[in-house]
Amino acid sequence: MEKSKVLVVGGTGYLGRRIVKASLAQGHETYVMLRPEIGLDIDKLQMLLSFKAQGARLLEASLDDHRSLVAAVKQVDVVVSAMSGVHFRSHNLQLQLKLVDAIKEAGNVKRFLPSEFGMDPARMGHALEPGRVTFDEKMEIRNAIEEANIGHTYISANCFAAYFVPNLCQMRTLLPPKERVNVYGDGNVKGKHIQTYVLLGFTYPSCMITPGFMPLPSNFHLTI
Repeated sequence: MEKSKVLVVGGTGYLGRRIVKASLAQGHETYVMLRPEIGLDIDKLQMLLSFKAQGARLLEASLDDHRSLVAAVKQVDVVVSAMSGVHFRSHNLQLQLKLVDAIKEAGNVKRFLPSEFGMDPARMGHALEPGRVTFDEKMEIRNAIEEANIGHTYISANCFAAYFVPNLCQMRTLLPPKERVNVYGDGNVKGKHIQTYVLLGFTYPSCMITPGFMPLPSNFHLTI
């Protein structure tokens, strides 16, 4: 399997840290973007140093400094964004437009995986506020990527099961139930590691996946 040079943006977040670890585990030359403001967060700084000890390379760049972004993406083949969009109306996802501009100018990135990982925004036109804002912003990023003719993969994981572990996946309460637990389906649904599919999104651009057994085109949408 050919190894890639992978830059993870948002590598200290909930999903980003898992993507970094998975990339390192598979032997990819892994880079993590080190943003200037992260020095104020000792926990994230320690995490980055831990990644470095495991073989990751830290690239200093800022989303507010176009030149530094271009310099960073010029060193890699693949850019994975794991920037969080869980806070409604934070517009954090729109910062990826700066990444798109940098990737377009650099001209060397073979594949960009924007921060998706949830419901497919193209199918969420019926969504209500405030959640609708997130889907609209993700579509804005998609449109910018496609207009820039950047090779890409969109990964829709629908919902993170880990979010619901503390309350045993009970939709009506935030606390674990004491008397009764509702089991969805037959109780044998298998969990999937999203970070593994993220790597699949750039490692096997022409792989065969179930259930359709259709070869994936150069730009594709992978639904988990």
